[in-house]
Amino acid sequence: MAKGKDKNNGGKPQSQLGFEADLFKTADKLRGNMEPSDYKHVALGLIFLKYISDAFEARHAELLAESAQAAEDKDEYLADNIFWVPRDARWSHLKANAKRPEIGILIDDAMRAIEKNNESLKGVLPKDYARPALNKVMLGELIDLISGIALNEKGPNGTSQSKDVLGRVYEYFLGQFAGSEGKRGGEFYTPRSVVRVLVEMLEPYQGRVYDPCCGSGGMFVQSEKFVLEHGGRIGDIAIYGQESNYTTWRLAKMNLAVRGIDADIRWNNEGSFHKDKLRDLRFDHILANPPFNISDWGGDRLREDPRWQFGVPPVGNANYAWLQHIHWHLAPGGAADVVLANGSMSSNQSGEGEIRKAMIEADAVDCMVALPGQLFYSTQIPACLWFLARDKSNGKRGKETLRDRRGEVLFIDARNMGTLVDRTRRELTDEDIQKIAATYHAWRTPISPLPHGGEATTSR
Repeated sequence: MAKGKDKNNGGKPQSQLGFEADLFKTADKLRGNMEPSDYKHVALGLIFLKYISDAFEARHAELLAESAQAAEDKDEYLADNIFWVPRDARWSHLKANAKRPEIGILIDDAMRAIEKNNESLKGVLPKDYARPALNKVMLGELIDLISGIALNEKGPNGTSQSKDVLGRVYEYFLGQFAGSEGKRGGEFYTPRSVVRVLVEMLEPYQGRVYDPCCGSGGMFVQSEKFVLEHGGRIGDIAIYGQESNYTTWRLAKMNLAVRGIDADIRWNNEGSFHKDKLRDLRFDHILANPPFNISDWGGDRLREDPRWQFGVPPVGNANYAWLQHIHWHLAPGGAADVVLANGSMSSNQSGEGEIRKAMIEADAVDCMVALPGQLFYSTQIPACLWFLARDKSNGKRGKETLRDRRGEVLFIDARNMGTLVDRTRRELTDEDIQKIAATYHAWRTPISPLPHGGEATTSR
């Protein structure tokens, strides 16, 4: 998580949040010799189960006060975006039986019962807690640990903050597991500070938001947070995504459900290039962190694809396929923020330079940001941000009136920003994130001075 200050936790650096970090340390000790890639599904599955059970029990108590009949009506819960949890699948039942040797069987049964009663969760939840290799004493201790989350957390109006707290815990655990897994972890998780840069620049106030390679859904979580922090409501944006890895797709579905976010996330084992399940849709906002420099993307089978408006991307590198796929999906006034390897800004191999030239001449590129190295779990190489726009002539974006930027591209040099949080990884602070976003926003609005201390150049 980012090391900058968070207004939601009293100004403390997020690396010192305390309760999420302490909870993870305790949970990690229970892991024993289990690989993080296996343990994350054990822990995250239980956190998810705790969340939906808490939400159900709270609503059940409210309805029971009205009438016993209403409390047993599934539609009452569906109307509030709350999952139906059968009696033997509720957290109270698992907690009461946590020390029994068959606890793994009880958890699996609970997961199956929840999937059976909630169509949107079918095939999503982990159901292998009964496997012999999984230590049942550890399972019981993990249930006891998670049982303490959010029980006494109350908001300013006296309402339960269980959803928000469990969402924070889920997000924090995702990041920590990604760090433990290293390169493999980078396949499902984009560091939070990087996601925040994209969201703060893009400003997805309303409309359709899309990620063609959505990982565990961090782009969507931060987009919803942005909307809420700027006076909007959940539902002001409609979320769409695709993910080719089935296990990662399941993590995304649970991550969004813990946040109470409704979304159309498709599992697509052939990938967005070859089986674009949302091919006919266009989007107001696209955020993406595609895999860098991927060479085996099957480009030889797509040489005549209509998405390649600026040139046929090379078979040996998918970077310019991602950029053109994303630009093709933009609505008339849409904009996109894409993370790619720094080399994408200067490579000339296999016609990439010509594609880049065509994109610039067509005014498809609005802004470029050079980021520092060591931001990602999966690679040490520096990355950059491509900010694409369908129309740079004028109009409105979010709450801003934009000037005519045709023939211009803003370059922001952020290579010296960020703070080392350990020997191998750097994070952007809140101040860094705001400076990058403010520089871009000032440049694209009429007669706005750039923030002091920023390094930005404009190319015509």
